[in-house]
Amino acid sequence: MHEFKTGNSIATKLSNWALLERFFIKRHLNLAKELIHGTIHRKPGAAEALIQNIYVILTSRKIKCIKDEKIDLTDTSYQKMLPMVARSTATKAVKNNIRITEIIAEPDTVFNQQKVQTILNRHLQHRYEERLENPKRFDIKPTLGELAVRIFPSINAMENMAKLLKDKRSKISLSSSSSETSKETVPFQEIQVKQATRSDMSADLSGGSVTAVNEK
Repeated sequence: MHEFKTGNSIATKLSNWALLERFFIKRHLNLAKELIHGTIHRKPGAAEALIQNIYVILTSRKIKCIKDEKIDLTDTSYQKMLPMVARSTATKAVKNNIRITEIIAEPDTVFNQQKVQTILNRHLQHRYEERLENPKRFDIKPTLGELAVRIFPSINAMENMAKLLKDKRSKISLSSSSSETSKETVPFQEIQVKQATRSDMSADLSGGSVTAVNEK
């Protein structure tokens, strides 16, 4: 603990928390990385959840959580309490859920882009849920497919369809098996090739050279 540094900078916090994590590992205390990360960057509810987690591990007791719902280090629960007019836009959602200290601690552009994309996808999902909950507010009209009457097929039609599918599958299996048998029954004729011996080859060569000399 004598290596602890006093200060509020992100470098000091990361150094101090690295010492704490080594201490926890030596004592076999498994703390959630997400809670440590959220505490360092001052995410809402992260410090409270981390203290509860440490207390449960050290005392082996169960306590009543401050928040009954699942730990969420985003502002989703807060946004749901607001009226629709006051809820965040996409730009505001990114600003609320990413701290500047996170970018300083992890300057990787690709990693930060993935985090931003995750926040935007969650924001779009919330907007889609809002439209489903309040279709009149957004003047959403049902499509032709939604207005169409659903008529389920009769039992006889379903049985006939199942029979046709069964017959089609049997024909396909028969055609595949017949093609395989036809490939297996293709006749092959063995051809014997007689190789010339070295004496025959030398005789041919000598005869050819004599003929060439006589022609000259």
